[in-house]
Amino acid sequence: MPSLGELIAPRRMGRDFRWLLASSWTSNVGDGVALAAAPLLIASMTSSPILVAAGAILQFLPWLLFGLHAGAIADRFDRRRLVMVANGARAVVLAALCVFLLTGTANIWIVLAVAFLYGTAEVFVDTAGSTLLPMLVKPTDLGIGNARLQAGYLVANQFAGPPLGAFLFAAGTAWPFLVEVLCVLLAVVLISRMARTPVPPRSNGASERSHVHTDIAEGLRWLWQNPPVRMLVLIILVFNVTWAAPWGVLVLYATEHLNMGAVGYGALTTASAVGGILATLSFGWLERHVSFATLMRVVLSLEVLMHLAFALTSTGWVALVIMFVFGAYAFVWGTISTTVRQRLVPAELQGRVASVNMVGVFGGMVIGQALGGVIAQVWGLTAPWWFAFVGAALTLLLVWKPISQIVSAAPADQSLNEP
Repeated sequence: MPSLGELIAPRRMGRDFRWLLASSWTSNVGDGVALAAAPLLIASMTSSPILVAAGAILQFLPWLLFGLHAGAIADRFDRRRLVMVANGARAVVLAALCVFLLTGTANIWIVLAVAFLYGTAEVFVDTAGSTLLPMLVKPTDLGIGNARLQAGYLVANQFAGPPLGAFLFAAGTAWPFLVEVLCVLLAVVLISRMARTPVPPRSNGASERSHVHTDIAEGLRWLWQNPPVRMLVLIILVFNVTWAAPWGVLVLYATEHLNMGAVGYGALTTASAVGGILATLSFGWLERHVSFATLMRVVLSLEVLMHLAFALTSTGWVALVIMFVFGAYAFVWGTISTTVRQRLVPAELQGRVASVNMVGVFGGMVIGQALGGVIAQVWGLTAPWWFAFVGAALTLLLVWKPISQIVSAAPADQSLNEP
C-alpha cells in the first residue's frame, strides 16, 4: 500500500515537485490567514463602504496594471529565483505593516498602500510560480500536479487559513500578519531547495535586451495566432464575467434574499471549499477514465445549471448544496484548464500566456461585478443570476464544438519538461 507522501506527490514526479508543492501550500496558509484578517483590519479602521471596497479592489488591480509585464519578466529570468525575490518583497511589506500595527501608527491609508504593494508582489509570485510545474514534470503528469497544487489552495487558502486568520486577529491585530510573514519566508526557504530551474529560451532569436513591451507583444501575437489557446482564454474571460455578476452581490443575496445571516453567508464559502476538497480525491480517477473534452463540457454545463438553481431557490440549505457542487466542479475546471494551457504553450511563452489568462480572469471579474451591481440595483438580487444563466448558456452553445479542438490540439515542444 503506497504511503501518504506517495499518494500526494508520487516519487516519479521528482523531488523538485515536492519542494514546489510544499512551498505553495505553505504560502497559501499565509494567504488564507490574510483573506480573513485583512478585511477585518480595514473594517476596524473605517466604516466607509468606499474604503472597505477599495481594500477588495486592490486585490485584483495590480493584475490589470502589471500582469502582462509580470508574464514577460517571468519569461526572461530564472523563474524559481523570481518567485523567491517576489515572496521576499511580500515579507518585507508585511513586516512593515506589523511594525506600524505594533507601534500604534497604522491607519487606513497605510493599510491600503500595503494591500496594493503586497498585491503587486503577488502578481509576480503567481505568474512565475505558474510556469514552474511544466518545467519540472512530464506532460502526462501535469494534471495530477495541478490537482495537488489546487488542493493546497483549497485546503490552506480557502478552508483552514481564514478561520485561523480571524482567530489570530481577535488575539491581536498584528498576530495574523506576523504569522503570514513566517509562512511567506518559509515558502522562500522551501522553494530554494529546488534544483536551479533553467532560464526559458528566448523565442524567435530575440535579443536578451529586447524591450519588455516587445516581449509582451510577441506573447499576444502568439496567443492570437493559436486558435485553441485563444479560444480557451476567451472561454475563461466570458465565464468569469457571467460568474462575477452575481458573485459581487452574493453577500446581499445570502443575507437578504435567503435570510441566512452572516454565519450562513460564511457557510456558503465553506461549502464550496468542502466540495473542492472532496473533488481532489476523485480527480485522478476522472483523468484516467473521462476525456478532458467531456469533463470540460460537463463542468461548463454545471456552471449554467448553477446560475439557474440560484436564480430559482429561496432556501438556505438548497443554496449550501449548490455551493458544494460548485466547489467540486470549479476545482475540476481550474485543474483541467490550467493543464491544457500548459500543454499547449511553449516553455519560453508560459509566463506571458499565463499572465494574459490572469488579466482576463480579473478583467472579467471587474466587468462582471460592475454589471451585477447595476443589474441587482435595477431588477433585484436574483436578476444577476438570470443574467449569468443566459450569458453562460449562450456561451456554452458557441464553444461546445471548439472544446474538442482545444483538447485535441498538438502539444507544444516541451523539451524542458524532461526530468
